[in-house]
Amino acid sequence: MTRADRWLLPEGVEEVLPPQAHRLETLRREILDLYQGWGYQLVITPMIEYLDSLLVGSSHDLDLHTFKITDQLSGRMMGVRADITPQVARIDARNLHRAGPARLCYADSVLHTRPQGLLSSRVPIKIGAELFGHGGVACDIELILLMTETLRLAGIRPIHVVLGHVGIFRGLVAAAGISTEAETELFDLVQRKAHAETDSWLDANIGEQSIRELLRGLSQLSGGAEVMAQAKAMLASAPAGVRDALLELQQISDALSQRIGDVSLGYDLSELRGYQYHTGTVFAAYTPAHGRAVAKGGRYDEIGKVFGRARPASGFDADLKILAQLSDRDYPSARVVLAPDHPDADLQALITQLRRDGDIVIQHLGAEPADDELMHELQCSACIVADEKLGWRVDER
Repeated sequence: MTRADRWLLPEGVEEVLPPQAHRLETLRREILDLYQGWGYQLVITPMIEYLDSLLVGSSHDLDLHTFKITDQLSGRMMGVRADITPQVARIDARNLHRAGPARLCYADSVLHTRPQGLLSSRVPIKIGAELFGHGGVACDIELILLMTETLRLAGIRPIHVVLGHVGIFRGLVAAAGISTEAETELFDLVQRKAHAETDSWLDANIGEQSIRELLRGLSQLSGGAEVMAQAKAMLASAPAGVRDALLELQQISDALSQRIGDVSLGYDLSELRGYQYHTGTVFAAYTPAHGRAVAKGGRYDEIGKVFGRARPASGFDADLKILAQLSDRDYPSARVVLAPDHPDADLQALITQLRRDGDIVIQHLGAEPADDELMHELQCSACIVADEKLGWRVDER
């Protein structure tokens, strides 16, 4: 590496400079306060841990996104977390031992081996909420409402929430009786919305016509409120588990329609994001200014099983960097006051009081009086000056 490129950062890794850092930190504090107001308690998980613990019960995609290193003390493989949800699930299963619902939240950095989308950061700041111990639709409804409140707080509008349920696809695949390898092939086609390829694959691999046609129709069920009516008619003869999943989705949709306000609802019954670990309802929030979901989540009831305590669970997360980038609200800073570097007791008392009142007070360390250029550079709008009659006072510029 030459001297000229020593300052370069790896692709997908960025520094956050003061103005952006102020937006991020302000938003982080306000969102965590929002979560606290809903009863969600903050947890902080380790950045790095043994790989067999970090990836247990997780998806293949998470494995691919996880950096692996060798622990110099034990010689065991370790991983830098690429997701926080499995760690929070372990906290609920192994550490809290609560009989009733546990509401937990987090806000911390993760690291990805590759960016998850065009222009995405490899060091996102994940902020999210998880609810353990409640298997009813009320849990999913609460989390979707909290997700939309998160986006409103960030000043992101308009918001469009898309609902789905992996149990519908999973139930139809089970009825088809295909192998795991075939299920993986079909999953890939459906997830890519490759309708023509899906149709050809179904004709070649699914013998029972009724299940074949249900799977064919499922890939087309995406859109507005009319989708639920279409799904109800199409899946009327589907296996009981499929109809139960659709009923859950309808109950969630009905409740959200009454409470979600100005957020529009959509449906995609072939949305299989997180299929390897999601077990029920999945949801994602979109806004026109961003080509990908700005927040997403779903139900994952089985994740705690590998930690010795399977509990119903649902949650969501978002990248705080993306939220701050899309935010259209103001993030005002406190007044910045420049003060002379002087030991006078009255001056020091004034500085202390100003800081307690919320002002930022910077002490000028130079021997010469501060000029306009320095005041501008420090973003000072006032300074403390000596007044023969009043003593020390704040002079607005």
